[in-house]
Amino acid sequence: MNVVPTPLIGISCNIREDGRHVGHSAGHRFVSITTDLLDACPVLLPAGGRKMCVDLLLERLDGVVLTGGASNIEPHHYGQKARYDATLRDPGRDNLVLPLIRGAVARGLPLFGICRGIQEMNVAFGGSLHQYLHEVPGREDHRRQRDLPMGEAMYTKHKLTLTPGGLLSRLVGGGEAIRVNSLHGQGLDRLGERVEVEAVAEDGTIEAISIKDAPGFALGVQWHAEWRVDAFPLHRTLFRHFAEAVHDYARRRLAPPVPHRIAAE
Repeated sequence: MNVVPTPLIGISCNIREDGRHVGHSAGHRFVSITTDLLDACPVLLPAGGRKMCVDLLLERLDGVVLTGGASNIEPHHYGQKARYDATLRDPGRDNLVLPLIRGAVARGLPLFGICRGIQEMNVAFGGSLHQYLHEVPGREDHRRQRDLPMGEAMYTKHKLTLTPGGLLSRLVGGGEAIRVNSLHGQGLDRLGERVEVEAVAEDGTIEAISIKDAPGFALGVQWHAEWRVDAFPLHRTLFRHFAEAVHDYARRRLAPPVPHRIAAE
């Protein structure tokens, strides 16, 4: 009897400090989406740095979700120096996630990057970031509107133009534009090797990417696609396609080996 495996999806965590304790955390929405919508088991990946065994994780996972976070990637990973010392950073997460991304893409392991996650995907392949996007001439302020409650701030803010015939356009059934939320202070600058643009905001900010010739699902979006998947068809659609890729990968990963047959002489 064929047993249908329950996929394991790694969810990247952030270091959190409350003044007394240091912990690793991921938003509850990612956990509930994994269990309830993706029909998979969440595996929280601590921001453990180089002590984490990336190859071991990749052997056991069936998908990876790169979450957002308040911290920014250490700029030395893309050849820059920090412009302001007060910017929150998470070097442990960087040291785990950047090699994890490259390994996942090489294996065809489904990868879905959200907010900080799209930035990590670009940096992992040699790209760079605008450290303060709102200071770039001609760019809008994409940061969260602090005077609004979170629920209002998370609703759609601006329009994106999709790359015709691109992965994102195909996933959403065609069309030229979508509307998304916006809560990010940094943005993609120089594109990494194999990184392809899937959507651009009205001010030219890159809002979605894919990895050229990736053998598996590899998509990054700058907006918070985990927000209200029940109310936003776009978000539900993206996670549904990711789930299909994850379940297909799990079946292939756990499939029994084909017996080697020796030809009769």
